[in-house]
Amino acid sequence: MEIGSPTPDMTIVTNKWLFRIKYNSDGSVNKLKARLIVSGFQQTHGVDFFETYNLVIKPCTIRIMFTLATTNRWDIQQVDINNVFLNGQLTEDVYMTQPQGFVEKDYPHYVCKLNKVIYGLKQAPRAWFDQLNSHLL
Repeated sequence: MEIGSPTPDMTIVTNKWLFRIKYNSDGSVNKLKARLIVSGFQQTHGVDFFETYNLVIKPCTIRIMFTLATTNRWDIQQVDINNVFLNGQLTEDVYMTQPQGFVEKDYPHYVCKLNKVIYGLKQAPRAWFDQLNSHLL
């Protein structure tokens, strides 16, 4: 993330921290979690993002795959990728205000230029799909 002075032509999105407490089965606190998210609703189509969609597999495709796997006695495996949307690469210039608690003391009015996707961006699902697609093909 780069920091710099805002210009009049920049669309600057705000951000906020989301906090969550994870509990053990006995009710005791397991861990405290924090996530920085941006207000994606402030983004402008054609300026801050161009494509937002993410391809989703259809239920009939899943049923066909299970049928093929059963018929041919193939193994089926499932993968879950943690923090998946944070793995996408940005292709557009996106600027956000400095996060609370991380404001540059000498430059509080400066903004951050994002280098990678962050939760809340409209293009996060599409950026992840593009990243995955580049490794699979």
